[in-house]
Amino acid sequence: MVQKKRLILFFNQISKNDVGLVGGKNASLGEMFQKLSKKGINIPFGFCLTSNAYFYYLKANKIDKEIKKLFKNFNYNDINKLQEIGKKIRNLFLKGNFPEDLKREILKSYQKLSKFYSVSNLEVAVRSSATAEDLPGASFAGQHESYLNVIGKKDLLLAVKKCFASLFNNRAIVYREKKGFSHFKTALSVGVQKMVRSDLGASGVMFTLDTESGFSNVVLINSIWGVGEMIVKGRVIPDAFYVFKKTLTKNYQPIISKTLGKKDKKYIFKKNGGLKEIKIPLENQNKFSLEDKEILTLAKWAMEIESHYRMPQDIEWAKDGKENKLYIVQSRPETIYGLKEKLIYREYQIKTKESPILTGIAVGDKIGEGKVHIIKDVSKISEFKKGEVLVTKMTDPDWVSIFPLASAIITQEGGPTCHAAIVSRELGIPCVVGVNNALKVLKDSNYVTVDCTQGRVGKIFLGKVNYQVKEYNLKKIPKPKTKIMLNISVPEATFRLSFLPNDGVGLAREEFIIAQKIRVHPLALYHFEKIKDRKLKKKIEMLTIGYKNKKQFYIDKLAEGIGQIGAAFYPKKVIVRFSDFKTNEYKNLIGGELFEEKEENPMLGWRGAARYYDEKFKPAFEMEIEAVKKARNVFGLKNIVVMVPFCRTIEEGEKVLKIMKKKGLEPGKDKLEVYVMCEIPSNVILADKFLDIFDGMSIGSNDLTQLTLGLDRDNGKIAHIGNEKNEAVKEEIKKVIKICRKRKKYVGICGDAPSSFPDFAQFLLDCKISSISLSPDAVIKTIIALTCHKN
Repeated sequence: MVQKKRLILFFNQISKNDVGLVGGKNASLGEMFQKLSKKGINIPFGFCLTSNAYFYYLKANKIDKEIKKLFKNFNYNDINKLQEIGKKIRNLFLKGNFPEDLKREILKSYQKLSKFYSVSNLEVAVRSSATAEDLPGASFAGQHESYLNVIGKKDLLLAVKKCFASLFNNRAIVYREKKGFSHFKTALSVGVQKMVRSDLGASGVMFTLDTESGFSNVVLINSIWGVGEMIVKGRVIPDAFYVFKKTLTKNYQPIISKTLGKKDKKYIFKKNGGLKEIKIPLENQNKFSLEDKEILTLAKWAMEIESHYRMPQDIEWAKDGKENKLYIVQSRPETIYGLKEKLIYREYQIKTKESPILTGIAVGDKIGEGKVHIIKDVSKISEFKKGEVLVTKMTDPDWVSIFPLASAIITQEGGPTCHAAIVSRELGIPCVVGVNNALKVLKDSNYVTVDCTQGRVGKIFLGKVNYQVKEYNLKKIPKPKTKIMLNISVPEATFRLSFLPNDGVGLAREEFIIAQKIRVHPLALYHFEKIKDRKLKKKIEMLTIGYKNKKQFYIDKLAEGIGQIGAAFYPKKVIVRFSDFKTNEYKNLIGGELFEEKEENPMLGWRGAARYYDEKFKPAFEMEIEAVKKARNVFGLKNIVVMVPFCRTIEEGEKVLKIMKKKGLEPGKDKLEVYVMCEIPSNVILADKFLDIFDGMSIGSNDLTQLTLGLDRDNGKIAHIGNEKNEAVKEEIKKVIKICRKRKKYVGICGDAPSSFPDFAQFLLDCKISSISLSPDAVIKTIIALTCHKN
């Protein structure tokens, strides 16, 4: 009788300790309903059939005996045999009959749940929850089936049968074999939960860490219009939002990155149950599917759930468009990075000057290579051979059996949370998704190298490309006698780079953010309404979708880039250098030709501080100030300080500081420090006077060398004459360090010299410099050189 009493339990009767009875997914729902609902987190109510119900159904229909026969001498690597056995077992479940008492309990519970929500036949989601599922170290994500918008008794019973049968989906069989779980002891619980009307709203997934690097101080939220199945199938690319945890708890609004997806279709409910696909109007395609306040609410809920479970979480959420209300519909342990100790740092160095033939969204942080094998239909997967690169339009769970054979995976469609991305991430396979024209450009037997190590952009090279992989045990890296900081250009790489031994960022360059994320000349955005060239205006419109106010686009995107860098290294100091494009570089931006004149020597021309107070360029500098203010005051990243480049005179410095103060970025206020680049001989000669108005100096050894020795650093013919190790340059650097130390002001170096020459780094250490800022690939080798140096 005990068994029958526990055939069905409602969420308010279940806790996280009931995994053996209701599976990880349902145990989590019950735990959250009981413990977190009272904290304001909305969880839809429901009930579940326990593992007892599964075994009761199994034995009543004598399916257990048949399964044991079929698995005798089974080899999961035989794909044809796997498909044959899986199909036979699933049919046994579908043809079975419910014992009458179990059937009565299911329908009685459905009636009770419908009554709870004051309807006769409630729309429900029917979800599988295996008893070995969603445990740390095994996610089983996508292995079993879920059925949405199920209405009425008949459809509910059929959906339960289908869930039971899905325990023996081909991919689930393979996964259990690989993870060492028994087919006969693993059971399947079925959750029946109120269906959230996300077809009228939005839905998605979120993670309490960055899924590509394991960086744990952010919440990553992916969002689409309509029902969430569209994300898993990879049919659309979701909107993506990063929220910084550390300052969210201090009541800031740190949405440090917002990326608009490609959402041209969605799933909605059919009238009589199930889902149907419809097109999304262009207006909504170009809008974010969540408002800022909803993003922040979801992030707070994610942190609350993570805190409750004391481990990183992978969470499904939905927004009910009828109620205009957010819900959490699932939470499970994040199984890729949640259990990893971040002691090993891998450094990839890809050695090629060739351009990739294709790019897409990178998944993971590895490099793979091999012959291309294009498979357009899942029925052909048995032809795939170990070591090949799988190329297809998109995968779903039926493809999983060949994933472990692939050296890399390329899909033409999909986003960072599509099926291919999720499974590749878990298996550690390099994967690039959303690769436009992959099926047109790539041919069977092409040899390709797939590079996922350069941030968010995945690169596909034709042919074999040489690369090196170096592994470092971070526990064994010694600490030098000076601060080691990083030179950063690409915000998307910063979460991974934050694991390097470091004391913050000595140089965060704005130029990459402007050239790669914004792409438009700031004055073309500022004066957008005055531009007469229709083609140019259309091009800018396409790049600034969702922004009527083009100035705000520049401010927001620059703030997000700066914010990502500031968050990655928080609370360590991050020195953001204001823009230092030369005239020719500004001219190359979209619309740049309208605002830039040709200069014979841009290196010595209108750049740095000289631009900021010029009436023509000042509006662009003021937008930069607004971006820094947003990163500090809205995101709460007070660890960000700023630096003025190429400041030729004291008067120039005073003019720049005056503009900053007038626009609300006041030196000294809220711990804001303002440094100046020391890269011109006048900065050295008048170092004391520059330090009267600035809080410190960062030595730009590249420009300082060319201006001291009269060398054009872009002219290879005269490069042999001298470099940063020249005595004159070293004397200047020695002098500046001495003056800064005497004045008790910050002094660092952010030029390439210490990254290129270990002996130069030792010279700086001997001069007692405050910090050395290095390119990321030089950090570990420089630390080792400095700590192993013998005087």
